Amino acid sequence: MGAWGIGPFENDTAADFADALDETAEDAREALVRAALIRAVRTRDHLEYREGTEAVAAAALIAAQCPGDGPVTTSYRPDRAVPVLATDLRPLAVEALDRVVAGASELAELWDEAPGGTKWRHAVRRLRAVLAPDPEPQDALFDL
Repeated sequence: MGAWGIGPFENDTAADFADALDETAEDAREALVRAALIRAVRTRDHLEYREGTEAVAAAALIAAQCPGDGPVTTSYRPDRAVPVLATDLRPLAVEALDRVVAGASELAELWDEAPGGTKWRHAVRRLRAVLAPDPEPQDALFDL
């Protein structure tokens, strides 16, 4: 699998994705992130490892710009700054992460067979929670 950790950029494919972002003009980086998410979401059959891995990395970059989360803190992240990404990418990233952990996902299958699979799934759930936090409970307008 080429992974050395559970983090979104701690594998060869995600490191390659980070390199591609670094080599892309700043005004085209958001399109690269969006395309990675769309590829994962639009896959109807078996989601291949590469598409799943890139979707997780793209989602991590979006989550890093959400309130309450910090920057991606690994030396394998993109070296060049990622521009502020459109907020409409958040629900797309959530959908992509849901697809990545679904049954027909090579990435999920590989992690399920690996010793760190549970930790990886927890890390993906954390990313998802940052992207789509549970709404704050509202005070009832009246008691029943």
